[in-house]
Amino acid sequence: MAKAARAAQAWRTYKDVTKPGSPGLGARLRALPRMVGAVMRGEYSGMGKGKLAMMGLGVLYIISPVDVVPDFLVLIGVADDFGVFLWLMGSLLGEGGRYVDWEREKVRSVQP
Repeated sequence: MAKAARAAQAWRTYKDVTKPGSPGLGARLRALPRMVGAVMRGEYSGMGKGKLAMMGLGVLYIISPVDVVPDFLVLIGVADDFGVFLWLMGSLLGEGGRYVDWEREKVRSVQP
């Protein structure tokens, strides 16, 4: 059930990235370092430090050689990594898009 939810989230994120007028994939990826910095400085309230920490743990889980479910259990071991990857990409791209929109709105509100 959770895997299906992660796949559905990834699909929604893909549809959002490809929607006309929405920030594209490149813009979202380039915005991630700025977003992390803004969250850490407390400038961007659209995402909390807790969610940022969960994303960091997701990255560590993917690159870590230690798994909760070992990869030698072929289908299950790879599926848990892939599930975390889907969640992480969906979250990063979704948050990145919201951050780009926030930046654009901030610039518009400053311009006369």
